[in-house]
Amino acid sequence: MNTLDTFKARLLVLCDEKNMTINRLANESGIPPSTVKGILYGRSQNPGIVTIKKICDGLGISLAEFFNTEEFKNLEQEIK
Repeated sequence: MNTLDTFKARLLVLCDEKNMTINRLANESGIPPSTVKGILYGRSQNPGIVTIKKICDGLGISLAEFFNTEEFKNLEQEIK
């Protein structure tokens, strides 16, 4: 799994755990729903750190909490 797929999977797991829809997450994060949907549906291939931070704020977690998973720890280098 690449970094973007890992990010999307983590985002969906956290939304499910917090019983949040994508629209509610966007509202809580202060970003347009189209931004979150663009990430999830592959239209946005490289979400910026500010957007990721806002998503974490909307989820009520820190960046460290978001990325502190075995999946992120085990990602392989994507630069070849």
